[in-house]
Amino acid sequence: MTDVSVSPSSGRKYSGEREGLAPRSRPLIQRPDVLIFLAILALVTICATVLAQMGYVSTSTVKLLGKTLCLCLAALAMDLVWGYTGILSLGHFAFFGIGGYAIGMWLMWDRTELIVLETLAQNPLPPTPLEIEEAIGAQIFGVVGSTEIPWLWAFAGSLPVQLAAAVLVPGLIALVFGWLAFRSRVAGVYLSILTQAGTLALSLWLFQNDSGLRGNNGLSGLQNLPGLDDVPQSTISLWFLWASALALGGAYLLASWTVSGRFGSVLRGIRDDEARVRFLGYEVEHYKLAIFTGTAMATGIAGALYYPQAGIVNPAEIAPIASIYLAVWVAIGGRGRLYGAVIGAAFVSLLSSWFTGGGAPDIDLGFYEIKWTDWWLVLLGLTFVLVTLFAPKGLGGLVDLWTHRRSTRVDDLGPDQGSLRAEEDRP
Repeated sequence: MTDVSVSPSSGRKYSGEREGLAPRSRPLIQRPDVLIFLAILALVTICATVLAQMGYVSTSTVKLLGKTLCLCLAALAMDLVWGYTGILSLGHFAFFGIGGYAIGMWLMWDRTELIVLETLAQNPLPPTPLEIEEAIGAQIFGVVGSTEIPWLWAFAGSLPVQLAAAVLVPGLIALVFGWLAFRSRVAGVYLSILTQAGTLALSLWLFQNDSGLRGNNGLSGLQNLPGLDDVPQSTISLWFLWASALALGGAYLLASWTVSGRFGSVLRGIRDDEARVRFLGYEVEHYKLAIFTGTAMATGIAGALYYPQAGIVNPAEIAPIASIYLAVWVAIGGRGRLYGAVIGAAFVSLLSSWFTGGGAPDIDLGFYEIKWTDWWLVLLGLTFVLVTLFAPKGLGGLVDLWTHRRSTRVDDLGPDQGSLRAEEDRP
């Protein structure tokens, strides 16, 4: 169906699909950026798998790549909510941590239950369900001086329930928060402060021992999958690498489809001039709520894949500074570009591991020794400032130069923003 509109200056109708105004969106499979991204993602994953099987890539490196892909997925979600919609959320990484806690509860419970059953099986009498429950509680919560199992762990032994919680709990929190904030028309810096305050409150609650999630100890031993003690970590790391790659690839396809249609046009309109979009009759709150909730769920999936590779999740992962880092990654990569968010997250993640993991040699100046483990955050902050001042398009702008494309196309507009001079000059 052709989109027909009226030029205010000439009064004549013209097709919204004509070149230079609103070109018909091509199928995702025909878009070069999507094809190139999926090809690079597949190439990296296959090469890492082959090299790991041949012994040229260590298990820790494979885990680093898998975790990086999860961070790229979180950055992709952040770019949708900030780069395309203009909502600077300083609490999105909290959804990442919630997803990690949800899957971490199942990993700890199931593995602890296997250990407890194996230990109690040596007793002369078979254990009762109450004895098993008390033993599991002592194993998990003894570190915080408790043996009682909190209500939060009621379904911790069910993998389907915990997988659903990793997606639905972030979505539900985002839905409630977004509905309250957007219907009150809270926007700009005030919304950013609210998201940051909510994240801080959540992290402070998790730091308490009576939160039911082991306080500042967090959940540990997540790299050990229950019932797979005979499977080496080298194999498990490859499984998670592929799962992370598939999740990122699917999310990129979904995000590309979202921003390429009418929905994406409305999102960009909200970012650039929310009042005008509202005046045109669009329910701005509904669009904001949809993208805020959807990206929260995607970030929860990223966290559920990340922490089994990291091995531990604790309240520090949900602190507001983590969400600020997420925004910095997107800014460095170039917000408003899906591939820019991925580039920024991958660049910072890999560079951070190199500087803080001992890969970068310390510099001895004679009077002072620069240790990159101490100076990495300073370097990251300096990079953010330089990119903001001198390269506002971020690293994604380099891709635009390389492909000889501009990120935004400026049409030859007539006297008003709703018509094209070529259309107006036509008799």
